[in-house]
Amino acid sequence: MLEFCKKVLAKVSFDRALFAKELKKSLSWLKNEERESLKQWCLKKYGDLYGEIIITTFSNPALV
Repeated sequence: MLEFCKKVLAKVSFDRALFAKELKKSLSWLKNEERESLKQWCLKKYGDLYGEIIITTFSNPALV
């Protein structure tokens, strides 16, 4: 499921709102240990574009 989430995020990375929406969805699908891997991948790949979205999404206890 982690790899699927990465593929989806890569496909929607052109649009800020879609990226945020899909990132939130991804968190609901993943296990706790996979979430940390996704966070690191997102920050590495898209941190310059969507860093604040990534940090905010992963720090929201209602989503994680």
